[in-house]
Amino acid sequence: MPHPDIRPAGHPHPHPYPHPDLHGHGLRLRPWNPDSEDDAATWFRGRSDPEFRRWNTPLRITTDLDSARESLRDTVRNMREGASAAYCVTDAATGTAVGHVAINVIDWIMRSARVGYWVLPEARGRRVATRALALVAQRALAETGLALHRLELGHAVGHDSSCRIAERCGFRYEGTLRGAMWEAGRQDAYRDVHLHARLATDPAPTPDLDSDTGRDADSNVNL
Repeated sequence: MPHPDIRPAGHPHPHPYPHPDLHGHGLRLRPWNPDSEDDAATWFRGRSDPEFRRWNTPLRITTDLDSARESLRDTVRNMREGASAAYCVTDAATGTAVGHVAINVIDWIMRSARVGYWVLPEARGRRVATRALALVAQRALAETGLALHRLELGHAVGHDSSCRIAERCGFRYEGTLRGAMWEAGRQDAYRDVHLHARLATDPAPTPDLDSDTGRDADSNVNL
């Protein structure tokens, strides 16, 4: 299972950067700005959060603002090369950043990709992950969006809240991948992954997305 921080082999892509903002369900999703100090600070908080590190082990650990800026620049570079579409998740009413969601490892030949997200601690329990995932999935799979065929979501076994979020957004559970991601904080040990996926031909889910109540719990998936 490719790591989300690895840039896939380049293919021509039909969707020029920057990607448009996405609006809905009380959220505004906008592309990250690598030149913004506020965005760098948000990125650092999200990537250094203990719950993020519990469920994810990036190739390069974010240890300070300088490493956060470099990581964010890499993310935006991937977007410009057509390998991903990464968004800062903000509250539509206030503009406050509450998390991150991305379409990663885009394969334009197979028309497939993987989704990942994280939510800042103060925004958890408001269905931010569910609402953001619904928006990017619609963008990824729609003929008027990225026109992908298959969108995958993987999370470490034991992360039960991510199972619920995936199923709520129409990502069916497909099985367990053995030893498919690193253990927390290590790059020499592995753990199993639950794989979910949604196809463009699947029925559209109908979750209650207009309410910001209901536990997303510790919603951090970066696969």
